Amino acid sequence: MFVWQLVAVRTRCVCLLEGRRSLGFPHCKSGRTYPVHFKISAYLSSARHALRPALFVLGALALAGCSGTPKPVAQAPVQPQPQVQQPVQQQPEHLVERNPANYYSPPFLPPNANPVRIAVILPFNNSRAQDLANALYNAAQLALFEFDRPNVLMMPKATDGSAGSAERAARQALEEGADIILGPLFSAEVQAVKPLAADTHVPVLAFSSDLDVAGDGVHLLSFPPSLEVDRIVDYTVLQGKTRFAALYPQSAFGDRVRTAFNQAVAARAGTVVASAVYPRNAQGMYAPVKQIARAYDGGNGFDAVFMPEGGSVIKSLAPLLPYNDVDPRQVQFIGTGQWDDPSLTREPPLQGGLFAAPPLEAHKRFVERYRRAYGATPPRLASLAYDAAGLAIALSARGGGNPYSEDVLTDPEGFSGVDGVFRFLPDGGIERGLAVMQITASGLKQVDPAPTGFAPAPAF
Repeated sequence: MFVWQLVAVRTRCVCLLEGRRSLGFPHCKSGRTYPVHFKISAYLSSARHALRPALFVLGALALAGCSGTPKPVAQAPVQPQPQVQQPVQQQPEHLVERNPANYYSPPFLPPNANPVRIAVILPFNNSRAQDLANALYNAAQLALFEFDRPNVLMMPKATDGSAGSAERAARQALEEGADIILGPLFSAEVQAVKPLAADTHVPVLAFSSDLDVAGDGVHLLSFPPSLEVDRIVDYTVLQGKTRFAALYPQSAFGDRVRTAFNQAVAARAGTVVASAVYPRNAQGMYAPVKQIARAYDGGNGFDAVFMPEGGSVIKSLAPLLPYNDVDPRQVQFIGTGQWDDPSLTREPPLQGGLFAAPPLEAHKRFVERYRRAYGATPPRLASLAYDAAGLAIALSARGGGNPYSEDVLTDPEGFSGVDGVFRFLPDGGIERGLAVMQITASGLKQVDPAPTGFAPAPAF
């Protein structure tokens, strides 16, 4: 028995519930010459008499020169100039040639079968990301097993995390007839796959959170930090805290989060009182934290501090604030989904800290099913592949037209999976319904629920 839900929120639904599966979609777009006239008749009349003696002398000299026999002058033969033919560059009609005769079709399929081919491009050959890649693929296979659609083929393609390997993997998948691509994981990989997918009109559900690579057929099925930042700032301001400090990691991620945080605070008439950037080592964190502590001014400077960090780094960073007299009982510590980590409940400075994350219940059920299937706890991001595969499989059952068209994927009513409701935006970004969670000594506690649907667009 399993629980998975993929619904088009409000009027459209695709759902799989315990003990039953149902799928329903109600009726749910040359230049001109200008003559110049001179009055010269009088001039010619007077000049004619003056020129007669000179003309006579010139004529006599010319006759004298013509009296001898002229010597022949040898003329060199004129060689025709060879014409250089510029080679005509034959531009391929498409970046990828898709021939149905070459599409992947395993022997067990009937000859006239028309399967749906789902490519999964992951960095299986990258030593640093191999474990995550395997978990993502396991989650995708779990969705395939639970949905039990015999006409769906899953085609894994390995990369080493580089752009070149992702391009080769995508080309192979498209030549083999992929109808949709799940992955890749890294932004450079997504950027390399993007033109091939656009050329063949095959959509990509990528796991990167870099909004810069979205669009042109690439949809991000991930957790962009800007969504989490916006949600947690909104909730914090509603609690009456409008003066913020922030500590950012010294990285491209830190730069993106800083931009998102400043925009979110400004949009709610808040103020960023102080901010600092730190290197990701314990020794280098002291000076930036002291800078923030000075701005605290005994409680008069700010009433919330933002730390978009996780893992062992946040465990080193957070204690430095109370050590420098920034009291977490008076100042609200806030973070991102990286705080969705049960081990942080054992960190006293972070107890009471708030962050935005997907709702817990459906994700917990996914974790339990994954454990039963594979005997291990999945990493937090594994659910992305489960929802991506579940969506691709469910949509494949739709009748009529392309199940992965832009209109279908960008349905404003969205979908629901193990990480809550989500919808793809026309620019390739994603919008999610996020809950607000609090770290306590006894575990993670939900303090503000995630929305269960998206508000309709306002009518004008």
